[in-house]
Amino acid sequence: MTATPSVEALRTVLDGRWANVREDVRSRMGLFRPANPDLSTEEYRARVLELLEELAKTGHPHTGFAEEYGGKGDVGGVVVAFQALGYGDLSLLVKAGVQWGLFGGAVQVLGTKRHHDEYLRRIMDGELLGCFAMTETGHGSDVQHLRTTATYDPSTREFVIDTPEPGARKDYIGNAARDGRMAVVFAQLVTEGTSHGVHAFLTPIRDDEGKAVPGVEISDCGQKAGLNGVDNGRLTFDHVRVPREALLNRFADVAENGTYSSSIENENRRFFTMLGTLVRGRISVAGGAGSAAQKALAIAIRYGEKRRQFSDPASGEEVVVLDYRAHQRKLLPALATTYALQFAQDDLVAEMHRLQSPGAPEDEAAQRELENRAAGLKAVGTWHATATIQACREACGGAGYLSENLIPQLKADTDVFTTFEGDNTVLLQLVGKGLLGDYGKRVGKLGPLGIARFAGEQVLASVTERTGANKLPSRLPGRGFAPRDRAQQRKLITDRAEHLLAGLARRMRPALKKGADQFGIFNAAQDHMLAAARAHVDALVFESFVDAIGRVTDPAVRALLETICDLHALAVIERDRAWFLEHGRLTAAESRAVTGAVNDLCAELRPHARLLVDAFGIPEGWLACPILADESATEADSEPVPSMVG
Repeated sequence: MTATPSVEALRTVLDGRWANVREDVRSRMGLFRPANPDLSTEEYRARVLELLEELAKTGHPHTGFAEEYGGKGDVGGVVVAFQALGYGDLSLLVKAGVQWGLFGGAVQVLGTKRHHDEYLRRIMDGELLGCFAMTETGHGSDVQHLRTTATYDPSTREFVIDTPEPGARKDYIGNAARDGRMAVVFAQLVTEGTSHGVHAFLTPIRDDEGKAVPGVEISDCGQKAGLNGVDNGRLTFDHVRVPREALLNRFADVAENGTYSSSIENENRRFFTMLGTLVRGRISVAGGAGSAAQKALAIAIRYGEKRRQFSDPASGEEVVVLDYRAHQRKLLPALATTYALQFAQDDLVAEMHRLQSPGAPEDEAAQRELENRAAGLKAVGTWHATATIQACREACGGAGYLSENLIPQLKADTDVFTTFEGDNTVLLQLVGKGLLGDYGKRVGKLGPLGIARFAGEQVLASVTERTGANKLPSRLPGRGFAPRDRAQQRKLITDRAEHLLAGLARRMRPALKKGADQFGIFNAAQDHMLAAARAHVDALVFESFVDAIGRVTDPAVRALLETICDLHALAVIERDRAWFLEHGRLTAAESRAVTGAVNDLCAELRPHARLLVDAFGIPEGWLACPILADESATEADSEPVPSMVG
């Protein structure tokens, strides 16, 4: 490695395209001091509402809206600003996401000029607070089969919004319990006796005095494990009438006489196109989770550099815990993957910005690819945040369990990230299904000879898997195994993704036969589908990291990022060593070499650990806690364990 880069140089690379947005949010974050953890739920909600109003005054929420309504048309910039809020109070982040990302975003991307003219400016300014009423008690992930109905009455030119059964109650709706005045309600549109699938309707839920409007019943979800500054509530509708114009009609409309029309004839395609436009919320959640993981790592690594335990027999001095290999193993691979996910997130935001900026041409294939990437990165990123924050809690010992040291709140507030804006397991299934569809199209383009050759290869792969006689190449021709060889890392990671997908396609092929038990076949292969989807996301993240390094011109920064990328890649390979061994990609000796390389990389990055977390640029005020207050060692906060030093 060359000379150590400056923290500013490394931060510039991490901040990327929207560096000015990130820096502006950092400079303003002093305005948004976290709420006192001893506040009651009601006091906390009131404080977060005050913070939301202050945030509206900064103009940041306007950024992603069209210029004609006072915005800047910077869709990517507003998501980046949202991500930076993750360093602070996560209740504010989520409430802001509901107001401007979900509620305002739905009006923007599903509505038309009549909705934009009437509502967007008030939404942007925080004058009209709203909800995103999609999830139901009985149907969370299965949005296509929601039970709430919106039945058109041509005699009054109104839709009648109704909750026909207890399972159709809108549940866990942010902004509903206390502050929301209107909701974007997702319901089955029924007109002339025919259901046309799920559509979105602007529906008032409170009057100007804050009372529920007639027919709307609002209840409070109550105390949660975290995010108690967000007023999650439940909504039921008893034949609530809204005007025909309440339908967000970008993709479909209903004429005054009840005639339904849509620019997309196929109901399934229309549904998924509509949901695809809402991908911004999913991308924002992944970004917020990344910020929370960065903050936890900053606390744990800084604490690990000053906390001492047990003496070095040679010097007689106590050793800082970050010098122990076990402690490095706990934190540094997670830090490397956090870097990798940051670059993957930046690529995702850039693609979303390209496709969803005002005036961008429609590209259905690219939009579907964006949705798949967003689903996969949201799942992997939020799972990573949950695991990383827990590791940081443990790395800080008993001190990490105290609320005053911030990590418990991070744990509590981000725990739900794995299941909102899409349950992670369901999201990976969506990724897997998308991969299967693309795989089928690629095979279909091979031609008769190519398909015959492909079929032969598939038969061979199937036989070798069943017999264990795997003859697939374990490495690049003419090269010995070198864990830090980038090409070999790529081959291992991408080959696993491709092999798992090909095997999944073989297992799913019988479902195409007439009369096949499609659910049974799918259910039996569900674990395989999840593994294939996860491997695909691993490959995407790896490539984003490599591409980011290729854009770096500062040699010191580049050399450091190369080392971090090595640690990330080898940590991914080490995590799934069993698969690589079972499928002949690694020998036992090579598998051990991977572990040895991870250990060496942890030691190599140890001197740079503080630099790596400082480069995130988290404002010091948001890291202020007793365990980081001074550089003196603290007393032991747990029972002593046998020394591994002497």
